[in-house]
Amino acid sequence: QVQLVESGGGLVQAGGSLKLSCAASGRTFSTYIMGWFRQAPGNEREFVAAITRRSGSAYFSSYANSVKGRFTISRDDAKNTVSLQLNSLKLEDTAVYYCAASVARSSVALTSQEYDYWGQGTQVTVSS
Repeated sequence: QVQLVESGGGLVQAGGSLKLSCAASGRTFSTYIMGWFRQAPGNEREFVAAITRRSGSAYFSSYANSVKGRFTISRDDAKNTVSLQLNSLKLEDTAVYYCAASVARSSVALTSQEYDYWGQGTQVTVSS
């Protein structure tokens, strides 16, 4: 069983920044594929970003087109955390953001069905 706890959400003006963090339980965090998803009211949950386990000295990340160049995903395996830096926020970024873990996959996972564990979510609200 893996527990994920997100933090860092809040209210921010358009153009501003936030950093979301997700703390994970489990002794094998370094082997998990980690992802961030979001869900706005009336919308389906959508992929935001994902990061692989380390391969050599590198991690590989993937982003939704809507956030590419503005958001950055990172992980700290020593601290069992994954973060999402949100820059140049737009009104349409308003959503509940969820951290997710995929424990069995070996490559980056882009759909919610590929993830096994989810956090409770943290609200990000962007105001004009």
